[in-house]
Amino acid sequence: MASSIRPVWKICSSSFLITSIYDRAALRQQRMLASPGAQGARDDDTQLDRAGETILQLLNKAADAAEENRRHAIDMAQKLSNQPRAAEDRIAELEAEVAAYQERAERAEQWLHRVYTEIEDRFLRQGNDRRSASQRPQSAKRRAD
Repeated sequence: MASSIRPVWKICSSSFLITSIYDRAALRQQRMLASPGAQGARDDDTQLDRAGETILQLLNKAADAAEENRRHAIDMAQKLSNQPRAAEDRIAELEAEVAAYQERAERAEQWLHRVYTEIEDRFLRQGNDRRSASQRPQSAKRRAD
């Protein structure tokens, strides 16, 4: 019994095969209705054909739903795979900005050091020189006294 189920599942995996079997069943039904025979046999065959058609329609719907789910899964996988790439790109941009700001900060520190040195050289040395010069005459006066 399990071997008779397997071909049905194989049919489910391909919508082309399902359509082909569906078309053959419809053709068989038309032949049976056209040929003379017992009414009871035709009714049984008609019910059987309707059941088969219903099953095939359900299999078609299941195959369509599976295809739609597969497409959705692929779309989601592509979107999710793009997110890390976008994040990596953004990280690279931010790292480049950090490097640029670090370089600017270092240059600013160099300028501050140069300004400090310049102030020290010009004002503090001049102030020390003036003090030294003003202290010399006072010390000379003290010695003279």
